[in-house]
Amino acid sequence: MNQASGPGSAGPRYIAVEGPIGVGKTSLSKRLAESFNYELLLERADENPFLERFYQDPARHALSTQLFFLFQRTQQIQELRQDDLFKPVRVADFLIEKDRLFAQQNLDSDEYELYLNVYRHLTIDAPTPDLVIYLQAPTSVLMSRIRKRGIAAEQHIEPQYLENLNQAYTDFFHFYKQSPLLIVNSAEIDLVNNDHDYEQLVEQIMSVSGGIHYFNPRPSLL
Repeated sequence: MNQASGPGSAGPRYIAVEGPIGVGKTSLSKRLAESFNYELLLERADENPFLERFYQDPARHALSTQLFFLFQRTQQIQELRQDDLFKPVRVADFLIEKDRLFAQQNLDSDEYELYLNVYRHLTIDAPTPDLVIYLQAPTSVLMSRIRKRGIAAEQHIEPQYLENLNQAYTDFFHFYKQSPLLIVNSAEIDLVNNDHDYEQLVEQIMSVSGGIHYFNPRPSLL
């Protein structure tokens, strides 16, 4: 596939890729950044010292895990805003708004109120993406991908937790209207290793101008 002729010259200037654990958002973000010659902004889940403990014992470690992510993502957003004048085009593998989605799933009512209190006192003024790509896949597919990639902390994830999270993402994006949204059925395609699948997606990205769009490609036979 031909790369863009220059940063931002042929596509949305700020793309956010989202979806549940195991759907492939980080891998796709990396490939898009390379294709479009964009800066890459990634979640740093491996820096969260509570994450593996959370997967092993969610009730005990949910709040510490969530607050760490909240502070980390807030710092990333602040850095993003400071860089706006120098790096105006980028791909990110997260939306700050989804932080509350995880909090609602993982915290009890008292912990969630504490989380919201912290959230409200932080200065979170995130730039709005020009395009959000929401990758979807059934929970069974997500579980298979998680097992295959073999990240130690993720091997403790229970199917029911992932099912609940998957549904929360569906509900969240059903009402999402802040940016143009491209919903991609990624269950039977390989956007990282299959050029045909990837090029189909890029064509869709280049054609999105506003509103909600759906991309449900047939898997390549190549």
